[in-house]
Amino acid sequence: MRLGNGPGKSGNGALSRLERLAQKINALAKKDELALGKAHEIFELRRLAAHELHAICAEFVKSVNQLLPQPIVDLDPPGLKEEGFIEDGGNLLQINVRGRILQVEFRATPELISTEEFRVPYILAGNIRAFNQALLDKDLIEEQLLFYTLEKHRRMWRYFDARTYHTGAFDAEYLTALMEQIV
Repeated sequence: MRLGNGPGKSGNGALSRLERLAQKINALAKKDELALGKAHEIFELRRLAAHELHAICAEFVKSVNQLLPQPIVDLDPPGLKEEGFIEDGGNLLQINVRGRILQVEFRATPELISTEEFRVPYILAGNIRAFNQALLDKDLIEEQLLFYTLEKHRRMWRYFDARTYHTGAFDAEYLTALMEQIV
């Protein structure tokens, strides 16, 4: 391969081509560093979101148990370790009241940020299922979609009912309404 003078090119022209190539390679390295930084930022945000979801569920369980003569509402797992979020697989939380179950499953999106299943950009997606033995006997499980969204002015866990197109915050009020359906 010859980098020297071609037809109508001077030695300085070849050097400037090499300089331009070097600049492009340098810009590419900077772009890769930015992409890697963004990926790390999203991973940290996903980890924090998983802990936030667990905290919402734990606070709900604690609040209900405080109103009972004996605590009978369980959260599994009861605590989430620092590394408790599984980036490349499914994550599961379960609230159990004497066989009446709220099950929360979530996972990272294949892309860093997605809008494939929900119009608001999100980085985690999953489902929340509510069931008891009577519903299982009828092959019925109440299921809604779950997203950790990156909205303009806030980040939040949000549910979405695909049948009714109703959406809202995943919070204690929402968990109460779901639990009322199966108790």
